[in-house]
Amino acid sequence: MKGVALALALGCVLMSSAAQVVMKLGMNAGAPPAGGAGAPVLATYAHALSSPLVWAGLGLYGLSAGLWIWVLSRLDVSLAYPLVSLGFVFTLAVGVQWLGEPFSWQRLAGCGLIVAGVMLLAADA
Repeated sequence: MKGVALALALGCVLMSSAAQVVMKLGMNAGAPPAGGAGAPVLATYAHALSSPLVWAGLGLYGLSAGLWIWVLSRLDVSLAYPLVSLGFVFTLAVGVQWLGEPFSWQRLAGCGLIVAGVMLLAADA
């Protein structure tokens, strides 16, 4: 049962990362909020609320949270929660590969440290 819970935990992390990317795509789609980077907060949220991709990302978050409750009922929180940090690794990889975001060796090293830390925690479980 622990293997199923770990697999579902990783699925939740992937869903959460996917939610980030889908919301980012939704915010980049269509006309940007008036004023660019200094856009008023209300214009930014109006743009977000009118984006189907943002809503899809929020739905993924909701599904992930619902499944995460099951994970927490089966795993120690001291094991489950560090798995969430893998979301940084997945999101960075997708951002660089599919969104054209900048890559740096410092980011790669940081991701390596995250993976090493999760592996150490999992080995102690």
